[in-house]
This record gives sequence, structure tokens and C-alpha cells, in this order.
Amino acid sequence: MAIGGILAACLAFAAMDYTTLPPALPDFAGVRAAWYPSEAWLYDRSGVLIDSARVNFAARRLAWTPLAAISNDARETIVAAEDRRFFDHHGVDWLALAAATRDRIAARRHRGASTLTMQLAGFLSPDLAAPGTRSWWDKLRQIRAARAIEGRWSKDQILEAYLNLAGFRGEAQGIGAAALGLFGKTPDVLGRDDAVLLAALLPDPQAPPERIARRACTLSRSLQAQSRSTAPKADFSMSSKINGNIGCSNLTAGAFAMLGPARSLALDPGLAPHLSQRLLTQAGRKITTTLDVRIQRLAILALKRQLQGLGGSRARDGAVIVADTQTGDVLAYVGGIGGQSTAPAVDGANSFRQAGSTLKPFLYAQAIEKGYLTPASILDDSPVQLDTASGLYVPQNYDKGFKGPVSARSALAGSLNVPAVRTLLLVGVQPFRDRLWDTGYRGLTEDGDYYGYSLALGSAEVTLLEQVNAYRSLANLGRFAPLRLTASDPQDQPRAITTPQAAWIVDDMIADANARAATFGLDSALRLPFWAAVKTGTSKAMRDNWCIGFTDRYTIGVWVGNLEGDSMRAVSGTSGAAPVWRDLMLALHATRGGRPPERPEGIDARRIAFTGGLEQPRVEYFLHGTAQAQVATVPDTARRPRITNPVAGTVYAIDPDIPPDRQRLAIGVSGAVGGARLWIDRTDLGPADAHPLLLAGPGAHRLRLIDPGGRTVDQLLFTVR
Repeated sequence: MAIGGILAACLAFAAMDYTTLPPALPDFAGVRAAWYPSEAWLYDRSGVLIDSARVNFAARRLAWTPLAAISNDARETIVAAEDRRFFDHHGVDWLALAAATRDRIAARRHRGASTLTMQLAGFLSPDLAAPGTRSWWDKLRQIRAARAIEGRWSKDQILEAYLNLAGFRGEAQGIGAAALGLFGKTPDVLGRDDAVLLAALLPDPQAPPERIARRACTLSRSLQAQSRSTAPKADFSMSSKINGNIGCSNLTAGAFAMLGPARSLALDPGLAPHLSQRLLTQAGRKITTTLDVRIQRLAILALKRQLQGLGGSRARDGAVIVADTQTGDVLAYVGGIGGQSTAPAVDGANSFRQAGSTLKPFLYAQAIEKGYLTPASILDDSPVQLDTASGLYVPQNYDKGFKGPVSARSALAGSLNVPAVRTLLLVGVQPFRDRLWDTGYRGLTEDGDYYGYSLALGSAEVTLLEQVNAYRSLANLGRFAPLRLTASDPQDQPRAITTPQAAWIVDDMIADANARAATFGLDSALRLPFWAAVKTGTSKAMRDNWCIGFTDRYTIGVWVGNLEGDSMRAVSGTSGAAPVWRDLMLALHATRGGRPPERPEGIDARRIAFTGGLEQPRVEYFLHGTAQAQVATVPDTARRPRITNPVAGTVYAIDPDIPPDRQRLAIGVSGAVGGARLWIDRTDLGPADAHPLLLAGPGAHRLRLIDPGGRTVDQLLFTVR
């Protein structure tokens, strides 16, 4: 009988031992090694924090916080509130457990008996009983787990792990995330009020501020009483005693402030949100960029000031890139500033937008390199209509006017459209498209036929990053290398794209304030008190405004527009992006102005004059062997007589709602047309130089230019519907 009783007792004990056996728990080193934050951080080139990003959304966790990096106030207060005999017991506070049992039997309100070590066991193994829940069997398992932890961990390790694993509010896990998210502080500067409020959160992290304030006030009084009766033992020095200076009014205000609307945190500067979104893709990463925090702040300020001045009804968005001209390090990356933007999360610096006139320098460089043009070559800025597969292409200048014969220098610096299209006819669309691709414009994924003649005027889509690096290649005399955004990016050897001679000549052309004066005036935002090359651009329907330029030290690109694609209002090339570019150039060159690149061999300087006073005499630069001393335009009488309007194959549609007399077609001719006559079908329209207005009926028509001898010197077919 006795043996049976003993056997039954042994079996009962074994069953209890088995059913209360806790799971295997990791040691302190394993817990810390397995920790990963939910954030990633972005630093400037000198190690200054410029931004951070939330990467893991399961919980809000920062880097592991060592015990030494947590203020004494926070450690002492949380220990006193949660487990005041923490340093005296070995995982289980038997006195607290007995008191809780007594109160439970008496149906009285009781204080929880779970120690910090028992709570830690629940953090490490969620299937263990959490404080205040489940059955006695679960509580026994938790007690055994706590005893096992105390046998392997030091008290400091237990406290450190607890403070890092505890959930304080919402998804904020650990004292680092709680201090930052609730107070905008790091754990090492948490004060006594902060600590009491954090301790008040622990029993019910989701409680409303009123309840947290009441609990904090009660806790404060309790801690004051404890401090008067006894001081807790600790392995760390207590720098101050808990005293009665904590007022309930302060705690109430603190609770509402702590749990109020999201605060702006100085510990997360938010200076490069778009770049952080691009680079911070892995939790816990700390990336050192090439950015300079001073230049980043300057770029943000300059863009913000300009967009505020323009107003949201004119332009809402903008972006800025500043790069070191020599190294390619990106020193400022501003993808947008928010403000009145309707798409603040979109990265304007890395979004594809129409290039406008900003591609022209590369077109002229290619033409000069091939010997098709010199800066003194005369280009005809007059109406032109080009027949294409998709219809008639009629390029116009920004101001809808035409300058007539102009030099290539004036045409590029003044951003004239028709001369650029004529230059593209010399270079060829496909070769120009290939040159742009080689210069880093990766948005040009189609062949030349897809873009057609409009490529000269920037119909292709490019990014601001591509723009800045392409212009940097001009600054480096045609040598191209990728930009660097992080300290770990390789420094690739530059490769030659444009010849040094052609690049230098184009640099000189777009740095010539006098050459651009006819279009932009002598005192525009593009003129600086030192050497700088610059080009503006405006895309179709005023959707994008660009200003990209460089000195020997910095290459700066600015884009202003609306990310949603709607047109800007009353914003021009010099009133949109250019003021931002100018402000940054002046700020960055405050101590030393920009210097022109050294002229390479193979370039001849020659003083030239233009016949008829077409342009002022000047010193011009030529590829070796192509220099001229005098430039003359070809008189109209020396040109072949031809019909310039309409263009062969054009189809015109008659609008029945417009009076027929208001739908006459102007006939245009050029060259030596004295004495010549125009015929349409079998009807004589009169002298060709009279520029008659034609009212043609529906059907196909043949228009002919007849010289005085009766010979047909030009003819074409067009259709009226």
C-alpha cells in the first residue's frame, strides 16, 4: 500500500514536472544576436545622420540599446514599478506571489506577481504564460523558465533584455523605440517624469491618456513611499533617489503630449526621404552616402523658397541634384519638399520627364565634333515644315518668333528650336540618339525613328540624375563616369564620349552670357559673377522646367514642375528652375568662383567678323584647320527657287463652321523667285513673290513654281478634304 502511494506520488510529480516543463530558451548572447531593428539609417559623408526609414513593419524596433545607454532614472523607475525586489530574488518573488494568492482568495484587487525575469521568459517564448493570464500550470511553467534564466544570465543581462523586448505602446518595442516615438529622445536622456510615464504604460500599453495619467500619478506616489522606506539594491549606481518632486499635473500633461499627434523628431532629420526610400531596403542597415549635410540643407532651402514664391497654382514640385564635378559624388539629393505637392512621395530627382531644350548642347557637340558646324556657322532660324511618317512637323521657338540667320553659338546659347532641328538634320536622328544613350540617358529605349526630329527639342524622357551626370561629362571635356551616391559605390574610370575639343567649345558656348542675351537678356538668373556653363529647358505644354549647369567644382541640376503632369502657369526657363540654380551656385562659390576648363590642344582662336553686321565681331574658337576670319550669309538671290509652304503630301481639312474665306492657305517660296509664277493645277496664281493666299477646293492639287522661261523649277502635291 505504501509502495503504491509512493509510486503514485512519483508518477504525479513526474506528470507535473513534464506538464510544467518550460521550452528551451536562448542565452543572452543568442537573444542579442537575433535582434534586428525595424529601421535603417542614412548618413552623410561625415557620419551625420540625415534620414531614416521604416523597413520592417511587424514591430517598431531600433538598434539594441545597451544597459549603459539607458538613463538611471529609467532603469530605477521601471525596476521599482515592475519588480522592486528584482535584485534580491532568483527569478520568483515569493512574497509578491503569496500576497497575490491571498488577495485572489479574498477576492480583493491585487498587484501582479510576475517578476521582470518571468516577463522576459514570456517575451522569449510566447507560449509561456504572459503576466496576469492563463492557468496556474502556465504560471508554473513561467516560474521554472524564470529560474532557468536566472541560473544562466546576470541581473544586468536580464534587465537589459527586458527593456529591449518589452512592448511600450502600439508597435513600439523596446525602450529605444519608445523613447524616440513617445518623447523624441534617446534612452540615455530620459528623465524621471518620462520614466514614470513609461512604467505606467507597461501594464496596459494601449490605454488612453487619461488612464495612463491616473496610473502614473498613483505609481509616482507609490514610488515616493518606497524611496522613503528603503532603497533597492542594484548592480548599477543610483545617481538620484526617487523623490516627491513629481507632480500629477506634470504627469497628466506629459501623458497627453506623449500619446498625442505624431511629433516632429529632431533625432530623425528627414533631410533625404526620397533617397532613403531608394537606398534603405534592409532593416538595420546603416548607409554612408556621398551627401554633404550642409549642401543638402542649402538645396532644400533654395528649392523651398522658390516653390513658395511661385505658389501652388503655378508649380507645386521640384527637385535638386548637386554633384562634385570632378569625382561624381552626389552632394545633395532633393527629390521634393512636400509643401503644396499632390504627390510628395514621388522622387522628382529620379522620375522620367521630358527633357526640353537641355539636350541641345550634346547635339551641337556632335555636329562640331564631326566637322558639320563651327560656333560661327550660320543657321537659318526661319519657319520650316518637315514631312514625317506621322504627319507634318513644324518646330517653333519658345517666343513663337524667328531670328533669321544666326550663328550656331547664338542659336545654342539662345536655345532656338529651328536651328537645332536643322542641326539634327545634319547629324542624323539615330546617331544623336546613340550619343545620348552613351552619355547616360537610359530612358531612350527606342530607336531614332521613334523620336524623330523632335528629339532635338527634347521629346525624350530623362531624369534629373541623368541630366546632371551628362552635363558633368561636358564639364570634364567629354569623359563620362557614373555618379556615386554611397561611400561604397565604385569610382569607375571615365570613358571618352565626346572629343575634348568639341566638349570645350560647347562649354564655352553655353557659358557665353552675351550669346544668350538676345533670348534671356543681359541680367537673367543665368548670369553669375564667375564662369559657369548653364542651359535651361522647358518641355511641351509647360510641364517641365529645367536648369542644369556646372563649374569646375560643382554640377547642379534643378527641375521644377508638377509631378502629376499638369502644366505650369506663368513659369519660364529663367523664372522656374534657374533661380534655385543661381542661389546654390552663389552659396557654394562664396569663397572662390568657378573657373573655366583649360583649353585642350587642337582648338584655334580666331577673331572673326560677320558681313552685314549680322553679329558683333568676336574671338571665336574652331577645331584646328576649320578657322575662319569672316562669315557671310548666302543672299536669297543665290538660293535655289523652291516652294516652302505647303509641304509635299500635306492633307488639309476644311472646317464647315469657319467661313471659307478665313481658311485660305498662304503660299511660301524662297530663293531667287523674281519673275517666277505660281500655278495650281491649270490656274495661274500670279507672281511667286506676291505670296498669294490660296482657297482650294476639296481634292488633290498640284502646285508648281514656274521660272520666267516657262520651266517648272519646283512642284508638289497636297490634298484638301
